[in-house]
Amino acid sequence: MPDFLNKMIGRTRYVVFRLFLHLAGSEVAPILGVLNRGARDAIDADGDLQVLGEGLVDLCETLLRFDEYWLSAANEGDVFWDEGEAGDYVNQLFSDSAERYGADFDLGSNSGVNEPFSIPVTRNVVVMITVAYEGEVPDLETDLSNIQALNEGLKALINLHYNHKLRAIQVHFSPAQLGDELTNDQLLQYYPELIPL
Repeated sequence: MPDFLNKMIGRTRYVVFRLFLHLAGSEVAPILGVLNRGARDAIDADGDLQVLGEGLVDLCETLLRFDEYWLSAANEGDVFWDEGEAGDYVNQLFSDSAERYGADFDLGSNSGVNEPFSIPVTRNVVVMITVAYEGEVPDLETDLSNIQALNEGLKALINLHYNHKLRAIQVHFSPAQLGDELTNDQLLQYYPELIPL
């Protein structure tokens, strides 16, 4: 059924969206601190969308500040008129993101506690943001593989939180642990959709 008919009969439009952003350089490691803090807060929040949304805003603002390290990106998504189908797609993207190299976050790990101080510092970080939202957001429903569009897309994610339109939020990142490294070969193998910015 065309979008305008769905709008006329009052059906809710759900969009499930996933962004991949690859940052590279010797200064990208601090982003892992923001990501790890966000992951801990998300676990503590136990699904509270307000808390998850605040973490998403913090992450997007951090990524916007680190824009000189953006190297490649990709995005995908789909539109649903059924909340259950949208939820199934969110779960599918969650599983896919979690299975990618280095995207498991182990809260119980004490990695780094008894390690020597010369922990290798990764030069590559990939952030995967998956959201489900209600309505229409042209700045997300387009190709974000250029810097201007990506800037607008991250700002649109922030606005979704403040407009209370978010229905699901998931963040995965690689490497997920301090001291792990994401090599260029692993980037090609596990994140083939990335397009240079």
